[in-house]
Amino acid sequence: MEKHLFLGDEAIAQAAIDAGLSGVYAYPGTPSTEITEYIQTSSVAKERGIHSRWSTNEKTAMEAALGMSYAGKRTLCCMKHVGLNVAADCFMNVAMSGINGGMIIITADDPSMHSSQNEQDNRVYGNFAMLPMLEPSNQQEAYDMVYDGFELSERLGYPILLRITTRMAHSRAGVVTRPQKQENPLHTPEDGRQRFILLPALARKRFKALIEAQDTFTEVSETSGYNQYFDAPDKSLGIITTGIAFNYLSENYPDGFTHPVLKITQYPLPRKLLERITGACKEILILEEGFPIVEKQLKGFLGKGLTVRGRLDGTLQRDGELNPDAVGKALGREVKSYYPVPEIVEQRPPALCRGCGHRDVYEALNEVLSEYNGTAKVFSDIGCYTLGALPPFRAIDSCIDMGASITMAKGAADAGLFPAISVIGDSTFTHSGMTGLLDCVNESTHITIIISDNETTAMTGGQDSAGTGRLEAICAGIGVEPEHIRTVIPLKKNYEEMKSIIREEIEYRGVSVIIPRRECIQAFAGKRKTAQK
Repeated sequence: MEKHLFLGDEAIAQAAIDAGLSGVYAYPGTPSTEITEYIQTSSVAKERGIHSRWSTNEKTAMEAALGMSYAGKRTLCCMKHVGLNVAADCFMNVAMSGINGGMIIITADDPSMHSSQNEQDNRVYGNFAMLPMLEPSNQQEAYDMVYDGFELSERLGYPILLRITTRMAHSRAGVVTRPQKQENPLHTPEDGRQRFILLPALARKRFKALIEAQDTFTEVSETSGYNQYFDAPDKSLGIITTGIAFNYLSENYPDGFTHPVLKITQYPLPRKLLERITGACKEILILEEGFPIVEKQLKGFLGKGLTVRGRLDGTLQRDGELNPDAVGKALGREVKSYYPVPEIVEQRPPALCRGCGHRDVYEALNEVLSEYNGTAKVFSDIGCYTLGALPPFRAIDSCIDMGASITMAKGAADAGLFPAISVIGDSTFTHSGMTGLLDCVNESTHITIIISDNETTAMTGGQDSAGTGRLEAICAGIGVEPEHIRTVIPLKKNYEEMKSIIREEIEYRGVSVIIPRRECIQAFAGKRKTAQK
């Protein structure tokens, strides 16, 4: 047993390795990225041959992880919260089929939207799928939950959803590690055809089995050491916390709790513990990071007669992260601000790097589109190039979700909008853009698609991009006419060429793809530093 200073993400990764992991499957997305990166650089993982290559998207990651579980091995599947939307088809159905080798699914939620387009709370997904969930309150719990979670998954026969948030993922604490376990031997399920073929007749039986398993899940939660009741003398208030919110509460009580506290970090909700605190206290305050999920459920099965406060009644803000001060205010304490933030540093927007190829693309695109008297619309996507929405470019009109640039541009073109332009990155294109391109090809949509290729997944730190060196072949294979797959190097010396290509392809009555290709300046600088060492 050794003690390490780990990020929450690193604690999860090390725990998985120590628990006998055979493979991690993921698509990079903040704040989950460091889990896979840690395993990729681990000497133990390399020695064991643990799979750690990036997947093309979260759906392919979860399906591959399920395949490894089917073969009896322990597997980890990691994604940020919106990634579970992409993987939801598999996620909902793995709750029906169950697993063979232990399977833990990590959802890294992002309250306050530090690097995301929403702040959804994926405990909703866990409840929807009726699967067991874990939500650590500190890095040691994150390690222990993963280390023991594979065994729990195998014992229950279902995957475990482990939910963390940005602060848990990216803050450090001391973590005591445990002995390394051997990997599971290869073994497939004896009843595999009854569980993994979800034909309606078989799926109906599996759904009944899932419903029947709920009592077991609840019993395990009620006896879990992760759900703790802290009694205290002042019963005028009872406090229920979940996950990292327990830390914010603890900071307000450095000398110990004066009110009873129930810490919930394993789900389904431990009903007996909830009945204990609600039966003992006159009023309940619920502290949870994200949506008021426990608050709603508690009101649902308690009925009237007990005052429950939290996010729903405005005691806590409805959006954004909690923090010790917000919790202190909810407790009725006076909270002082000693260090006001100067206006000059507030809300400082991010910007495209100097020397970034996206800059040259947007400058050329803006100049060409200025010739269309304001009728042109540019539908963009998720990535560094989304910063083209900000000054000085103001070059894009939408950014909704991964891959939506192509399909939204298609819909606008179908409505008669001209010109309809899509801007998408190379990694996002292979993640979610290829199917939209096929829709365009099938209908010969009058659309111009710019795949701004910096040969990496730059926004999340420069991970490998699945389409590197293959974009032209992919577009041709989908059916784009080869003469309308145009490439250019986005540099000032090629500025007039870029404008000419954009003009020509906008006027082409069909599907055209322009690929401005130049390596990410940060990735290039990183390679140069490595080469100089």
